[in-house]
Amino acid sequence: MEWMRTLQTAINYMEEHLLDDINYEDVARQVNTSSYHFHRTFSFIAGMTANEYIRNRRLSLAGQELLDTGAKVTDVALKYGYDTPESFAKAFTRFHGVAPKYAKVSGTRLCLFNPLAIKISMEGGKVMDYKIVETKKQSYLAMVRPFKNENINDPENHEIPDFWQECHEKNLVEPLRAMRPDGKKDLYGLCSPSKKGADYFYYGIGIVLDEETDVTEKEKMLASGFELWEVEPCTYVVFECMGKDGDSIDEMWSRYYKEFLPQTGYESADATDYEIYYEKGKAGLFCELWIPIQKK
Repeated sequence: MEWMRTLQTAINYMEEHLLDDINYEDVARQVNTSSYHFHRTFSFIAGMTANEYIRNRRLSLAGQELLDTGAKVTDVALKYGYDTPESFAKAFTRFHGVAPKYAKVSGTRLCLFNPLAIKISMEGGKVMDYKIVETKKQSYLAMVRPFKNENINDPENHEIPDFWQECHEKNLVEPLRAMRPDGKKDLYGLCSPSKKGADYFYYGIGIVLDEETDVTEKEKMLASGFELWEVEPCTYVVFECMGKDGDSIDEMWSRYYKEFLPQTGYESADATDYEIYYEKGKAGLFCELWIPIQKK
């Protein structure tokens, strides 16, 4: 329930400052949370990023203003945060389906994007299997890359899937898997929380380092660009993502925020979350999703 109130506060702030130069980071500061967690939570609950919400609201209002007042396109473009009439026209046309100059013409069809309002509603109605696991300190060997916070959960951004593909194409995955015994060549998609004030997070593709891992090549791998990733002891909630692709992960994250957190007395913890892609997983399992949590 706290997150629902926080999101409504965030929406109110965005509505009050639509004509100001703000983005999701400014909004996160107003609700006293990290930009990373705010960006991720807002997008899963609202179905869009905060930046997308701000952009859509501005373009909706811009269309109304052109229709109602007949104002100059240049003036409206500047008012709603666009540096040039050309950039405004491109965004306006993509949103409304017509160029700004036609918005002044009677009978032109425009798109209306109303303010969001967070309301309490019934969620669930179907079984949500999960387990709570207490983990010890664990190490991983991974290929790691930074990604901008604003790109996480952006449906138009494919940088992380492209990273997976790149690692496979450059034969960076198989040397990792070779360090693990048959039947346990599981891959981990490791995702760090963003550090305070940082506009990026880290994502790694790797394997667990335990007593079953052959570490004879570890130093050589580290010298070639792989990194050690340490995870402190933590409490995790574990979900099975059933499906054929990454959409199953997004669906489970959405259910985590909308169903699990409001009902269980837990909140997200500031630690690594990760996916496990099993070499020999159950039928229909895309991956397991491990999310760090703590009691409120």
